[in-house]
Amino acid sequence: MIYLKSSEEIEIMTEGGRRLAAVLRALTANVRAGMTTQDVDKMAYDLITATGDRPSFLNYKPEGAHKAYPATICISLNEVIVHGTPSPYDVIREGDLVKLDLGLIHRGFHLDAARTVGIGTVKPEAKRLIATTRKALDAGMKEALPGHTLGDVGFAIQDVAEKAGFSIAEGLTGHGVGRSLHEDPAVFNFGRRGRGDVLEEGMVIAIEPMINIGEGDIRQLKNDSYASRDGSLSAHFENTVAILKNGQRILTE
Repeated sequence: MIYLKSSEEIEIMTEGGRRLAAVLRALTANVRAGMTTQDVDKMAYDLITATGDRPSFLNYKPEGAHKAYPATICISLNEVIVHGTPSPYDVIREGDLVKLDLGLIHRGFHLDAARTVGIGTVKPEAKRLIATTRKALDAGMKEALPGHTLGDVGFAIQDVAEKAGFSIAEGLTGHGVGRSLHEDPAVFNFGRRGRGDVLEEGMVIAIEPMINIGEGDIRQLKNDSYASRDGSLSAHFENTVAILKNGQRILTE
């Protein structure tokens, strides 16, 4: 079931999104070689709780999961696409691609966003992957308008990825977001124009292209993260977007 948000609820989510965007800006500016992924997790926790909000991911147990997630942030390196768990043993190194995916709860509403950061000097193809994934997010968000469909959003993302010679990470999607972190509908990173759910005022969705340099096949690791099956690099960007009567509002930019 898709839950439509009132204008008052969207205003609450707007403030939450502003706060999450500020946390992400601080993280992307400060993550560096030599830090552990656990260092980044502590930074994210401190930044979120400093303003009285709570991390969305910490102790979150999605439907079908065997255990709750133990950290504030999902931090995924290189071929790991999403859901990487912070560890004191995982050291960030020069040239790594670091995916920072996190959410916060503000006045009862979740906001969700992700960014990919290249550490120091990264290979040209990795730079192109990051730029393409960000471009795919922008293309998908551009289609997130009342009267358009989720197929329009997915088509735009897929078109950018495939024209660049990259692949959509298969089976990983965006989602609705609100009082729950994951709500209907699923927001696929591929699609056909005019197909799928019609976007309408009050819908709030997390659009999140996940793109691999190599093939789109993925594998699940022992810690429940997902990686490209062929070991190729991956990038991930995400924003929470509200559908308004006459347009949209990007909440986490």
